Amino acid sequence: MAILNFTPASRFPVNIDSARRTRVRGSVIKMQKSLITTDPHPPASPGFSLCTCGRKHFLGEATTPFLPISPSYAAPSTAPPTAPNSTEVLNQLRPPKPDWYFELYGYFRSAGMERYEKEIAVYKRKLFANLVGKAETVLEIGIGAGPNIKYYNNIPNVSVLGVDPNPKMESHARKSAIEAGVKSENFKFIHAVAESMPLEDASVDAVVGSLVMCSVSDIPQTLKEIKRILKPGGLYLFVEHVAAEVDGTFLRMVQNVLDPLQQVVADGCHLTRSTEDYLLEAGFKGGVDINKVSLSAFYHLSPHLYGVAYN
Repeated sequence: MAILNFTPASRFPVNIDSARRTRVRGSVIKMQKSLITTDPHPPASPGFSLCTCGRKHFLGEATTPFLPISPSYAAPSTAPPTAPNSTEVLNQLRPPKPDWYFELYGYFRSAGMERYEKEIAVYKRKLFANLVGKAETVLEIGIGAGPNIKYYNNIPNVSVLGVDPNPKMESHARKSAIEAGVKSENFKFIHAVAESMPLEDASVDAVVGSLVMCSVSDIPQTLKEIKRILKPGGLYLFVEHVAAEVDGTFLRMVQNVLDPLQQVVADGCHLTRSTEDYLLEAGFKGGVDINKVSLSAFYHLSPHLYGVAYN
């Protein structure tokens, strides 16, 4: 695993983009500009480690071709409009790899995210408080080793569904569920990709995605699936790293330079995606609340979005 240590000489402010929709006291006010708030007190910690995106934190198998490298935008796939078999889509978007590859990734995913989770925890606690009293069935896409499951323990009788393309993540996620106090019968692991999930329409109260949109093959299709499986009035909670907003800044230059390498060493993770645009254009009926923060410990991933979309 390649680690880059980097401490910027100075901080660069994150410009505030505006929102097409903002939610005020339960009502959605449509605006020509969107409102994105910035947390005024991000925790400080120097330096950064290469990719904490939670998708793949190590070099892939030696035989995996480095090129071609996909663009940093996520273009819609050529899949037919009717829902295909989820296993077929899984094999198409995430071709099978040796067990050792999945197991090695599972180890790094469960053991290598502590520093990131410590810094992001203050924002996650705010975010997951939205689930209390509003959700009993929670589906998490890209559940990985289950670092978010501990935030569900305040939800009475919660049932957790975890979707991940890596089958070896199940044991790590189950361990996290047990540690969080979730009953074994209330946790189910689903081997699938977020672009095609084998669930019924309107079947879950909430969907959670943490560092997922950076590496999915098709962001619009993923958001379409999220809307499909959410019940009317359901919530989509997200935490994502995104591109620096202003071209020409030092941070954006760093991201542009590292993006091709990031895709190779982090199995498709992109540094320069404008995920907020996809969220605002997805057509969530209740609107989207977006907050933007900076993580000083992970400079090249510094711009982070967290918020709620209302189905």
